[in-house]
Amino acid sequence: MSTGFDMDLFLAGVLTGSHTTRQRHLHQAKAIQTAIAERWHRDNPWTWQRKHVLWFLRMKIQHRAASTRYYYKLTAELITVRLSKKWRFD
Repeated sequence: MSTGFDMDLFLAGVLTGSHTTRQRHLHQAKAIQTAIAERWHRDNPWTWQRKHVLWFLRMKIQHRAASTRYYYKLTAELITVRLSKKWRFD
C-alpha cells in the first residue's frame, strides 16, 4: 500500500523562518498538492508542470484576500526553488 507523498520532507531543505512561518508554508503546500492531485491526479511535485501551480494560483484562490494570495505565491516559489525550476508567478 502506498502512502502519500511527504510534503514535509520535500520542503524541509528550503523552509526557513519561524516555526509559525514554516507551518503555514507546509499547510499551504499541502493544500496546493491536494488541489493538483484532485484535478490532474499528480500528487508528487516532481511531476508537476508550471501550468499546474499557475492554475492553482489563478483559479483556486482567486477570490481570497490579497494577503492570502501573496502567501500562497510565496509557498509556490518555495516549491519552485525545491524543484530547481525557474518558474515565475507574476
